[in-house]
Amino acid sequence: MIKLSTATTLVLAVEHIGSGLLILDADERIEYCNTFIVRHSLQSKEQLIGTVITDAFPQLDPALWRRLISQACMQEQPLISLWHETPHLLPLFSYPAQNPEQKKPMLQTVQLFRFCDNAKCEHFGLAIFDSDRTAQASLELNQALHALSRNRDKLDAVNNQLQQANSQLLQSEKLAAIGQLSAGIAHEINNPTSFVASNLNSLGDYVKQLLALVDALPNTAELDLLKREFDYHYIREDINVLLAESADGVGRIKKIISSLRDFSHVDDEHFVLADIGPGIDSTLNVVNNEIKYKAHICNELAPLPLIECIPSQLNQVFMNLLINAAQAIADRGRITLRSGHDAEGVWVEVEDNGCGMSADTVRRIFEPFFTTKPVGKGTGLGLSLSYNIVQKHSGRLTVDSRVGEGTRFRVWLPLRQPQIEGRSA
Repeated sequence: MIKLSTATTLVLAVEHIGSGLLILDADERIEYCNTFIVRHSLQSKEQLIGTVITDAFPQLDPALWRRLISQACMQEQPLISLWHETPHLLPLFSYPAQNPEQKKPMLQTVQLFRFCDNAKCEHFGLAIFDSDRTAQASLELNQALHALSRNRDKLDAVNNQLQQANSQLLQSEKLAAIGQLSAGIAHEINNPTSFVASNLNSLGDYVKQLLALVDALPNTAELDLLKREFDYHYIREDINVLLAESADGVGRIKKIISSLRDFSHVDDEHFVLADIGPGIDSTLNVVNNEIKYKAHICNELAPLPLIECIPSQLNQVFMNLLINAAQAIADRGRITLRSGHDAEGVWVEVEDNGCGMSADTVRRIFEPFFTTKPVGKGTGLGLSLSYNIVQKHSGRLTVDSRVGEGTRFRVWLPLRQPQIEGRSA
C-alpha cells in the first residue's frame, strides 16, 4: 500500500469535496481551483489558472468584488456572504454535466478569507457552497410558514364567527325568552282584565239603573237633605266620568296585551304569509314607554301586501331600529315611520332627527359587538342581529346618516322567499 503525503492527500480531498475552492495570489490571479469549480463553471483548469478572477469570470461585479476584498482585508475572521445576499457571485451553474440544456444559475453562499503561506506571501481563498437545496428548503419552509399563517388567520376568523354566532344565539335566546315571558304575562293579565272589563260594563248598567231609581223617587225634605249631604249632583256627574276613564284604562291594558301577543309570536318558527303592518303597530305599543319621553312618532305607514316572513323576528328588527332611533335623540325629537312596496318587495323606513353617525361608524354599524354607547349600556348585538335576520329573509338593511342631522334605516323584504331546501327559523 502506497502512503500519500499529507499535501497530496489534502489536494485529493479538496478535489472531491462538494464545494468550490479558489486560491488567489496577491494580484488576485487564480492559483488553484478544484474540480467543483471546473465542473460548474464549464471552464477548464487551463483556462482558469493564472487568470485574474475578474477576467476569468467577466460576469463578476467588479464593485462588489472590491468591496468583498476590502472587507476581508479589514477583519481577521473569514467574510461570509449568504446565498440571499450575493446569490450569483460567480457564474456557476447547477448540474450542467447531467443536463446542459437545462442549466440554471447556482445559488451560492461564499466564504472569502485572507492568509499567508510559509514565505509570508499573501493569498486569498474563496470557498463556494451550492445553496440550491438550502434555498429550496428555505422556500418550502417559508411557504409552509405562510400556509400556517393563513390557516391560523382562517382559524381566527372561524373562531370569531363562532363567537359571534354564539353571542347572537344567546341574544336570540334572550329575545325568545322575553317573547315567551311576554306571552305568559299577557295570558295571565288577560283573564283578570276580562273580568274587570265585563264587571265595568255591568257596573255601568247598575249605576244607570240606580240613578234612574233615585230620579224616580218623589222629592221629599228627607231626600233633598240626603242629596245635599252626599253631594248627589257631583256624584251623578263624576260617576260617569270615573266609569268612562276606567273603561278607557281597561281598553289600554287590553291593547297592550294584544300587542304583547302579536309581538311575541312564540309559536311562529317558520316562514308564513303575513302582513307586517300590525306587527309594526304592536312593536310601537311595546316600546312606547322607551320612546314617548324622547320623540314624537310621525306615522306615515302605508298598507302593505302580504309577504313570506317570520313575523316575530321582523318585530325584533323593528324594535331594535325604534329603540336605536330613540336613543340617538338627546332632547325631544321626531321619529318617522314610512312604508311602501314595489313589484318585488316591501320596504319600511325608520328615520330620526338625532345626532347622526360619522362615515366610519356607518361602515361598522352592523359589526357584532360594535357600539357607540357607554360601557354597560349596550351589547353591540342589536343591529348585527337585525342585519342577520333581514339577510335570512333575503332582504336588505341599509343606513343613511349624517352627523348632526339624523339617521334613516331602510328594510327591504321580498314578497316571496327563494326556494331554499330546509329553510326555517
